[in-house]
Amino acid sequence: MQLTVTTVVLLILVPMLIWRTYSRLKLVFRRQESVAWRHWVGAAGLPILLLAAAQSMLGNPPALSMMAGAVIAGAWMAFFALKKTRFENTGSKLYFTPPSRTAILICMLFAARVLQIGVEFYVNRQSEHPRVINQTEVLQHPLTVIPFGLMLGYLAAYSIGLLRWSMAQKKLD
Repeated sequence: MQLTVTTVVLLILVPMLIWRTYSRLKLVFRRQESVAWRHWVGAAGLPILLLAAAQSMLGNPPALSMMAGAVIAGAWMAFFALKKTRFENTGSKLYFTPPSRTAILICMLFAARVLQIGVEFYVNRQSEHPRVINQTEVLQHPLTVIPFGLMLGYLAAYSIGLLRWSMAQKKLD
């Protein structure tokens, strides 16, 4: 592969993209108000997304089992993250501060895989003999399934924990 202008620009933009993603995630995982509809979306929407992904993998048992293991691992990590979460009840509003390191790490793993897929497509396009890359090959690859399951398992379980906490606080008022 020759070093073209596009490749040089890509080599410059990739670290900037990684840093920008990290910066945005740091802003997301800080002290925030507990909003019930967000917790409901995470608690109901993410499992539906997981079920849809699992349904598409029924013909590939190894990918399905890897995703199931990753979801369990993500939920386990969320269980411990909820123990480290700082909860605040100011009387009028509820706030929580999640432990950001674990959540940022999990989301960055998924972002790294998405970036790797993009680089693979770019390198394949630049080669003399590009090969056909199909959707199943990319989406059911272990390097895709594991970060996806880990992230959705973590976020779904964390949302369920936040929902349980906020509902318990409402009963106390």
